[in-house]
Amino acid sequence: MRLSILIKHGLALALVCVLLSGCGFHLKKASYLPVEMRTLVLSGDDKRAELYELLVNDLQQAQVELVDKTQNDNQLVQLHLYRDTLERQTLSLFKNGQVAQYQLAYGVSYRLTRPNQEPVEQRFELYRNYQDDPDNALAKAKELELLLNELRQLASKRIVRELSQL
Repeated sequence: MRLSILIKHGLALALVCVLLSGCGFHLKKASYLPVEMRTLVLSGDDKRAELYELLVNDLQQAQVELVDKTQNDNQLVQLHLYRDTLERQTLSLFKNGQVAQYQLAYGVSYRLTRPNQEPVEQRFELYRNYQDDPDNALAKAKELELLLNELRQLASKRIVRELSQL
């Protein structure tokens, strides 16, 4: 009895694997960039920014060699990261008039310059709702910091993914 159940579950698992691989499904992994983007010059308005550092790590995980600016910059792909922005918009208020909920808009823009091609300017925004509580200001400040770190990580991964599709 148990053997037949194990066989049925094993066959069901094998069937699911075959169907998923047949439709082109594959697990998400680090984006692979085209060959011409495997070596690039990364620059930014603020090289100490957390987004810049995350982007360096994500590009290295995608097997991209980052080089410093040289005299042959015209032959290399260049990625310039502009300053990221954070805007807060009030969504709701408490009865006493204090802000209860914000919408955070984290904006990122960058320019990709490839040899013999027009530069590509990209901009995107990531949105999150954030509930504020004046009675727990310290905890909410830490929560906001964690939320911003998450937005920066998502933005960095999105830049690498967009580069792989250009």
